[in-house]
Amino acid sequence: MRLHKNPPLNIVLYEPQIPPNTGNIARLCAATRCHLILLGKLGFDLSDKQLKRAGLDYWQWVSWEHFTDAEAFLTTLSSKNFYFL
Repeated sequence: MRLHKNPPLNIVLYEPQIPPNTGNIARLCAATRCHLILLGKLGFDLSDKQLKRAGLDYWQWVSWEHFTDAEAFLTTLSSKNFYFL
């Protein structure tokens, strides 16, 4: 669910596998008003107990989307200015 029209950053996690890491990044996104994009196959269910412990209780304040493939994600990019880190 996209909450912010112009977030300072879009943070993309490609095929995240570790629920606590994803939850912590989601919490960071909620605190900084960044948009979280989960790309590809997830290594967990979004209702995973470890994910909830790490940050899912903040999920209502997280601006996020899930794309199953890279092509679908790339078609949503409105700018040619993006960085891979």
